[in-house]
Amino acid sequence: MNISFENPDKINGLMTITVEQADYQEKVDKTLKNYRKRANIPGFRPGTAPMGMIKRQFGTQVKMDEINHLLGEKLTEYIRENKIQMLGEPLASEKQQPQDLAGDGPFTFMFDIAVAPEMNAELTAKDKITYYNIKVDDKLIDDQVKMYAQQAGEFQKAEVFNGNDTITGDLRQLDEKGSTLEGGITTDSGMIMPAYIKDEAQRKLFDGCKPGDIITFNPKKAYPDNDAEVAALLKVDKEQVKDLESDFSFQVTEIRHFQPAEVNQTLFDRVFGEGTCKDEKEFRQKIADTVKLQLQQNSDFRFLQDVRAYLEKKVGDVKFPEALLKRVMLLNNQDRGADYVEKNFDGSIRELKWHLIKEQLVSANQVKIEDDDVKAVAKDIVRQQFAQYGMSNVPDDVLENYAAEQLKKRENIDNFVDRAVELKLMQTLKSVIKLTEKSVSLEDFNKLMQEK
Repeated sequence: MNISFENPDKINGLMTITVEQADYQEKVDKTLKNYRKRANIPGFRPGTAPMGMIKRQFGTQVKMDEINHLLGEKLTEYIRENKIQMLGEPLASEKQQPQDLAGDGPFTFMFDIAVAPEMNAELTAKDKITYYNIKVDDKLIDDQVKMYAQQAGEFQKAEVFNGNDTITGDLRQLDEKGSTLEGGITTDSGMIMPAYIKDEAQRKLFDGCKPGDIITFNPKKAYPDNDAEVAALLKVDKEQVKDLESDFSFQVTEIRHFQPAEVNQTLFDRVFGEGTCKDEKEFRQKIADTVKLQLQQNSDFRFLQDVRAYLEKKVGDVKFPEALLKRVMLLNNQDRGADYVEKNFDGSIRELKWHLIKEQLVSANQVKIEDDDVKAVAKDIVRQQFAQYGMSNVPDDVLENYAAEQLKKRENIDNFVDRAVELKLMQTLKSVIKLTEKSVSLEDFNKLMQEK
């Protein structure tokens, strides 16, 4: 077997592999002997069919399978031993000539290989990047206290409508004279929140209403250009309200007022677990500690974005084997076609460039992750998911179990690994480069993120 690799422009590689009969014949013969032992051919007992018949029937296919296996093995071995940083998969070369596999060879196979471009993505103490520390001020803590009180709140019956109350009532479609339309739309226990009515005149009709009051209003005027909202209120199909212009009567049956929970021991225990906070001062401090940790994640995310932008600029323009990569991308997106490749190619190249930069940084800084790092990422993601529903005191064993379930799903693992690598790389880079730390409010930080 002979293998050669041409890479004159450093990014477009051509690998040529010549396979001789001696490279595959021994294994082909062994396989055919096994076929003979198992072959069920009419007129012959298993293992007694003439080898010539076995070769005529199975020989070419067995040879093709063995050559394909040999090519894959040797190609991978050559790339690994010669440290070729291949992008994507090898492709059958456009220079490939037809091979008559029915013969004995030699056979020549050619592969086009996209090679990663050379770049220098080094970071040292001479490099400076701003790190934004988000301040946890009283307003931020007040907002969190209010959020927790809202999450723990409940609806209570009210005698008079006010502000953000929810009203339940029976709706009847009216005719031009203001009487109930015979055969019209009727809805029992329709629910409406006047605060969300778009039209001010329609919204004011509900001011100060009480159970038993009958209000005449127009749903289409109340929710202009929102047939879905009107259909949901009337509990009918969206098509039925398309040309609806009628007024409706709304007889109020119930008014419910949302009452946030009191900021007391019950709320403290609900949010952070029983006995964790003994008074409001400890509650606010616990909130501050929790928020600070969450905001640090935001700061770290921005830091990594800034590292990326800094390095992409420092590395500068990089030439990729675009024609080859488009072929690879098209092969991986055959159902989407060439238009999809053209539309998304530039974005893919940007992500590929960043991926290669990260690989260099990981290698240069000897960043390694263990199973525990991946498990920690899975657990943290689960914790964040619970926190979105106001559940901040989820027991550790519950988090462990949920994380374990997430790690059983193959589609999650690559994302967890990537995240673990980024986290460890980020922490390493903080100690390598010069950080220019800057304190900002959450409001200013959010503005910075919008500008990004």
